[in-house]
Amino acid sequence: MLEGAIANEVQSILQSLLAETRASRVTLRRGVSGGYVFPVTDEALAPGVASLKEERTVDLRTQPVAREVQRRGQVVQDDCLAANDDPAFQQMLETYGGLAAQIVTAVVTDGGVAAIVSVHQLGSPRRWSEDEADACRRAAARLAELL
Repeated sequence: MLEGAIANEVQSILQSLLAETRASRVTLRRGVSGGYVFPVTDEALAPGVASLKEERTVDLRTQPVAREVQRRGQVVQDDCLAANDDPAFQQMLETYGGLAAQIVTAVVTDGGVAAIVSVHQLGSPRRWSEDEADACRRAAARLAELL
């Protein structure tokens, strides 16, 4: 668990990314908690959007996006429903409150993925701009310095 000034800076980064992208939710996933890989440890939420901090039914080890972000560093999906027909992925979209579009970016430290920062758009698909994808990469780099 992060404490004090670092925790405040992490929250500030997530809040800024939420505002810059005008998304529904921004999450930071890191570590292992009670055997659960990459739980949501920190998040910024738009008004009325549900938290994912206690969600433990989606196994990220089986999720295609989590595997892809480990290889490529970032996954941008403008329309999640059409992006992958994997049943576990489709169930995750529902579990996450109608996840419709996302940018998922690796936070890399010491040559490995230490955390994952995700920007979620709920309800309907949207086209992410290159500036928004860049903002996610910049946020991930700042988070890597803190973690």
